[in-house]
Amino acid sequence: MLVGVPKEIKVHEYRVGLTPEAVREFVAAGNQVIVETGAGAGINTTDAVYKEAGATIVPTADEVFAKAEMIVKVKEPQPSEWVKLRENQILFTYLHLAPDPEQAKGLLASGVTAIAYETVLGPDGTSLPLLAPMSEVAGRLAIEAAGSALQRHSGGRGMLLGGVPGVLPAKVMVLGGGVVGTHAARMAAGLGADVIILDRSLPRLRQLDELFQGRAKTRFASSMAIEEEVRAADVIIGAVLVPGASAPRLVTEAMLKTMKPGAVLVDVAIDQGGCFETSHATTHAAPTYVVDGIVHYCVANMPGAVPYTSSHALNNATLPYGLALAAGGIKGIAGHPGLLSGLNVHRGQLTHPAVAASLKLDLKPAEKALAAG
Repeated sequence: MLVGVPKEIKVHEYRVGLTPEAVREFVAAGNQVIVETGAGAGINTTDAVYKEAGATIVPTADEVFAKAEMIVKVKEPQPSEWVKLRENQILFTYLHLAPDPEQAKGLLASGVTAIAYETVLGPDGTSLPLLAPMSEVAGRLAIEAAGSALQRHSGGRGMLLGGVPGVLPAKVMVLGGGVVGTHAARMAAGLGADVIILDRSLPRLRQLDELFQGRAKTRFASSMAIEEEVRAADVIIGAVLVPGASAPRLVTEAMLKTMKPGAVLVDVAIDQGGCFETSHATTHAAPTYVVDGIVHYCVANMPGAVPYTSSHALNNATLPYGLALAAGGIKGIAGHPGLLSGLNVHRGQLTHPAVAASLKLDLKPAEKALAAG
């Protein structure tokens, strides 16, 4: 298969769809890879390194989209890229369609077959192996972002997350005990913050309790518990995920009025619409804004700030799935449970139930859509 890697064009997005290491694996498996010139600049990788790995360098994104049978990206295609996609072409990237109806319309109109990293399931049928590495990065970055936003010049409370001897540390509330929440709690606890994790899964709370051994507390995420912890928190990390669907808005605008002035919200769920009622997406160039005295950090591509780490971590996870796609093509998706679960759009049909429900659009189940051609 001819695989194409365009340069990412989303604002302050420096990751790349395939690293040179991944390119070499694709070429070794019998595929051809074309890479837009400069695509690896964000991870300090030159065109020459890609050539050594077996890629052909092309001068424009137009050529990548026109020639490639499969497009491998990191972030969702931007409006100028939708029109370059076509029928019988595979798009393999993060999509986050649930809060983005315009992108969904663009992909449906293109006829492309689009597989979203964030809905690909692992062999166990429940894990999200292509979302996990970026969730690990985002969870860790969330605490760095919170520490910066807490500083007085950023509008925060002027607190150090871990405090110092004789001065209490910040209270960090982590809303959601999945991969993001676990890594955020680990970082916050490591800095000495007073950490509490809220989740609605008792088995997960037991796992977290065992993992942290008292370094972070756990609490069942009832509505009353959320309200109480919101009032007490200096920092809230929004780490809630419903695979493929819009994130639930668990912290309301009314709750903000009960918070301490200068407290910080970090909404890692913003790619799926955000889990705070007052959230709207921001960029690395202007990452924060203030509502009712509360600092909001809602950068929609947080891992893009550390593109070297993120690109390599992502490729480690996506490589076997990408190779399977290249080997089997569109016809092979039906026989690969993980890729089938990741199929969001196929030839003008929306194929993921959670995405269709969030967008209030008609659903064509993935198996039926593929069987129809």
